[in-house]
This record gives sequence, structure tokens and C-alpha cells, in this order.
Amino acid sequence: MLTFANPSALLALLGLLVPLAIHLWNRRPGREVAVGSLRWLATGANRRLRNLRLEQLGLLLLRAAAVAVLAAAVAGPAWRQPLPPGRGQVLISPDLASENVLAAVRPRLDSLRRRGYAVRWLSKGLPPIADIWRADSAGNSLSAKAMLAIRDTGSYEARIRQAADTFAGQPLYVLTSARLAAMQGTHRPLPPGITWQTLPLPIESMWLQAATATADSLHLVIGRSNERQTTFGPLRTAHPQPSEELAIGGPPTLYYALKDSLLLPRNPIQPAVPVRPAALRAWVYAPPAYAAEARYLRAALRAASVGLPGPLAVTVSPSLPGVADTPDWLFWLSAAPVPAAWRARVLGGLHLWQAPAGPGTPDTSLLVAPGLAAEVPATLWRRAALAASASTETLWADAQGRPVLTRRALGRGAVYQAATLINPTWSTLADNPALPALLLDVLQPAPAGAALARLQAHDQRRLDATQLPKPQHRAPGTAIPPTFRLLDLRPWLVLLAGLLLALERGLAARRGASTSLSPA
Repeated sequence: MLTFANPSALLALLGLLVPLAIHLWNRRPGREVAVGSLRWLATGANRRLRNLRLEQLGLLLLRAAAVAVLAAAVAGPAWRQPLPPGRGQVLISPDLASENVLAAVRPRLDSLRRRGYAVRWLSKGLPPIADIWRADSAGNSLSAKAMLAIRDTGSYEARIRQAADTFAGQPLYVLTSARLAAMQGTHRPLPPGITWQTLPLPIESMWLQAATATADSLHLVIGRSNERQTTFGPLRTAHPQPSEELAIGGPPTLYYALKDSLLLPRNPIQPAVPVRPAALRAWVYAPPAYAAEARYLRAALRAASVGLPGPLAVTVSPSLPGVADTPDWLFWLSAAPVPAAWRARVLGGLHLWQAPAGPGTPDTSLLVAPGLAAEVPATLWRRAALAASASTETLWADAQGRPVLTRRALGRGAVYQAATLINPTWSTLADNPALPALLLDVLQPAPAGAALARLQAHDQRRLDATQLPKPQHRAPGTAIPPTFRLLDLRPWLVLLAGLLLALERGLAARRGASTSLSPA
């Protein structure tokens, strides 16, 4: 069956009028004939103009055929050939590549393979699996290879839809885990002919999330995840010797070697973890008029430091640090402008928090921020106006969409502008139990990009099987739609057009030569 990818391009067939017009109007000059009188020449010329006839019909047909073939090639023709129905595909997510996990369904898989089902990984490209019951020739276990492949698996549902399009008309038997990290996005009914089964993963993953160093010890953040929850906990350990390997946790036990401010893992699948050189330092500059604000802020920062990878040193003072001492954070609780010298340090990595200047204006609105529970809302009583711009990012907002805390990145640092104070006369933030979590998100933003992908690879939380997308049910007696293979005809048409043009040029040259040799 012939089909066209761009049928509207067939309008180019109107170009057939061009060689026709050329043949009608570009007539050959007549031969000179000696006559004795010119009285009949005008009448004969008029008769020839009224009697337009096609000449050189072969050349006309060749030129018209070349134009028609090129027009058809532009339309993208393809020959649609129905394929015999396939026997089916078995798709296995790489995190199930352990014989211990697949042993429960081995009889089912063996039965499908005997019926002709092909077995593939549910990952990018849907690569085939040669033998799912043996390690590879190099002796590497399939589970270790799966840990490398899981980073590229993506969403299970998206991969299943890709497979349904690739193997249209073939039944699919899908085996995956119920990992929540691979079930993101909006779930819609799947195409018919898909059987999706989830298998439990009796795995509790543990990893090193972050590390900081003090003079005598390392402060580590250890992440653990199972099918119910993901948690993070601090661990303090002594500095390892240059040739000593650091053993963390257990089971399983993680082994790292410290080199050039990096903790290098023994297992190459795990990434190296940079070691921050010192504890995070926060300086709260608060004149006497802002002493109450400083007390609330210091208490909230100390509570937030529990979630940081290292200790947090908080200093509250009515004076600024020394010229040679630059903290990581400077909380400016004053109506006076920030000195230009300290603003310049933002480019070098300083994070500057500016409290609102002046008494503010009365206001009543609810704070809207990630991590703020609806059961314990935060109300703003007073606020200062913040100027929004394209270079600022709104971290906190109120229920009316007005910014409450903004962030503007400058060099390696950032400027944070607050519209309210953390004390009872301005808001209920001082008594809100979510304030430490809100400040923790500011001190240590949530991972994104590659860091988020690495974190999701460790996430073992599972989705309830009843929440899996259900395949669409085909009506009884409805046959599986046939699959087709498209053969692109454009290269052949272009080649044919070239041959027709070459033949036309050859015939035109021969006719021109014969005309020049004919007697006058």
C-alpha cells in the first residue's frame, strides 16, 4: 500500500505545465524557401500561429516524467507492508536483574520464551537480553550492571509506552519493581495487550550523602532507604590515615578512601563525595533594636543545623566580623544599608540575608512555602514591599502571590531579601514548628539535576500495586491491529529522476545534432 508523508507536496505536479508551455511556444524556425511572390506569406504565418501542435513528443514525455517523479519524491512516498503478528515481548527493568528476585517468576518467563517471546531490558533503546539467568563472560553479576543501567531507565510508564509503540500489535509482559522514583508523572491508561507485574525488592540501600571536615573529625550524612521510607542521619568519625580505608555503617558497609578533599568509594558505581573544609558559619548582625529578632533567628538556625551535613556555628553580635574573616552567611538585621564592602563579598561566595528596613505596613496574609504544613499555618501581620525582577527567585510567597523571601544569585553567592521579621509583632513564624525546616531549605537547597538523579537512584520507597496504571480493555472479538513496515521510496525516486533527466539530455543533444546537419 502506497502512502505519503507529505501529501500536500503533490501540488508540485502543477509543474508539469512548464515543459508543456515550453514545447508549445518554443517552436523551431522554419526552413527558408525561395518563392517568386510574397503575397501569401502573411496569411501562412497567421495560419501557423493558430495551429499550435506538439512536437518532439518523446522529449516532452521525458521532461514531464522527471518533474512528476521529483514532485512525488517531495511528498515522501513510502510502501506500507503489513508484518506478521509478533509473538510478544518480555520487558524487565534493570533493577530486577538478580536471579534471587526473578526466581519467583522463572517458570512464567521460561514458558513465555518457549512460546517465542523475546526478552528485553526496560531501559533506553529496549536492548535484548541474551541470557537472564547467567552472569556475563567477565564474571560481573547482572545486579551490578543493573545498578549502572537503572540511572537511564527513566519512568517505567514512559518506557512501556515506548515499547507499545515500537512493538505495536504484540503482547507485552512487563516485570518491574514498584520503586516510587520510577513511577513519577501523571498516570494514564496503558494501551491494550500489556500485562504489568511488580516484584518486591528486599533491599535497603545505604549511601554517603555529604561530608564536612573539622580539625579532628569527619561529619558525614548517611542516607538509608527501604520500601517504607528514606531517612538521613549524622555520623561523626575520626580522620582516616593516608593509607587507611574508612568503613561506614553496615550492613552493607561502605568503604571510602580520603584523597584531595574527596571521599573515593571502593565500589565504582557509587560517586565520589567532596569533603567541605570546615563547618558552616553564620553571623547574625543585630543592633540592640533587633535583639529579639536575633534570638528567634538563632534558635531556628540551631534547630535547622540538625539536617546539615556538618556543624553550624552561629554568632550573634551588634558588630560585623573582622576584615579578614568572611562567614558563609551574614544575616543583616538592621534598617541601615549593608556596607558596599560586604555586598562585594557576595560575588566571592557570601550569602547575605537582609531583613526588611523600616516599620513595614500592616497586613494579614498566610505564608505559602514548601514544607509548611497546612495544619499549622504561618500568618504575616506586617510586611515590607519587595521589588520582583527577572533576576530574583521567589522562595516564599503569601496566599496572594506576593513575594515574602526572594533570592538573587550573584557570582558564587546570593542576596536574600525578606519582607517580614521573625518575631511575634511581624508574624507567627517565631512560634511555627516548621520554621527550622524552612530555614534548612534555604541553607541547603534541595538537590536538582544530576544530584537529584543520583539521589533518586538510591530511593527504594515503593508504590502501592493498586495505584499502577491499568491497561485499556479491548472489546471482545476485537483483533489486534496489524503492524506495518514502511519502505521509504524517496531515494529510488530521486535516482529515477536523475536517469530520466540524463536520458532527456542525451535525446535532446542527438536531435539538435541531427537538426543542424539537415539541409536548408
